[in-house]
Amino acid sequence: MTLRIGTRGSRLALAQANEVVAALGRNGVETELVPITTSGDRGADPSSDPAGVKGLFVTEIVRALLNGEVDLAVHSAKDLPAVDDEGVAIAAVPERASALDVLVTRDGELAPGARVGTSSVRRQAQVFRWRPDVTVKDLRGNVDTRLRKLADGEADALILAAAGLLRLGVVPEHASPMSLSEMVPAPGQGCLAVQARADDGATLEALAPLDHGPSRDALEAERGIMARLGGGCALPLGAYAERSEAGIRMIAIALTPDGGRLARAEVQAATPDGAAGLAALELSAGGADEILGLVRP
Repeated sequence: MTLRIGTRGSRLALAQANEVVAALGRNGVETELVPITTSGDRGADPSSDPAGVKGLFVTEIVRALLNGEVDLAVHSAKDLPAVDDEGVAIAAVPERASALDVLVTRDGELAPGARVGTSSVRRQAQVFRWRPDVTVKDLRGNVDTRLRKLADGEADALILAAAGLLRLGVVPEHASPMSLSEMVPAPGQGCLAVQARADDGATLEALAPLDHGPSRDALEAERGIMARLGGGCALPLGAYAERSEAGIRMIAIALTPDGGRLARAEVQAATPDGAAGLAALELSAGGADEILGLVRP
């Protein structure tokens, strides 16, 4: 049996899919990559998809999965909406790469008044809190495009996901990881989510050995806070969870886009769902519902 793997066709998406190809190959499973162009790749307006920005990069791939055109799909977990489509299951969450963001500068420093390039409202809001003396420039494109724009002087610095740089084998000359106190990552950042049809027992069985328990627990907690706070669209919401001997520890924040208001939660619970529930309560008590209500479509 050869499993057909649906993936976006970008260099990073193919690198992610090839991680799964290699893992399945080690277990003797043959695979075939099926690149799929999504509406997000075509530059569609987020309002064109019911799931907003997140749906732009996954809807066509999930449709191909449900239609039987592919047997499994590999996603960057942070691109997934908070709730799975009916008939689809996350069959495996491989071991997570770094969840942190990285500050990449052109000349090794971030001077007052520097222009920080990012299209993420979450990153923008935290930059304003961390460095109120810099400006933010809307900068879009894949990793290679953004690094080229940095080199060309369109910005003085970028904020990129460490996992993306690692998977691409890109090592910028001036790059430093950002701590959780500086930049709480997007829910699911650094995780891969491997989807299959919920009734496809053979594929689910083939993918089961790829599942990494601590990484799945972290992703479930982070998606849980998204679901409770209405995270189907791009919101200034950050979350990071990890499993320890004491249970699931999670940090979560919600901010206004200008960084002026912040709700923060730091909780611990026995289960991912418990951590998500506690964090949602703590964020709501801190005004998160009102904060996120200002930016929801």
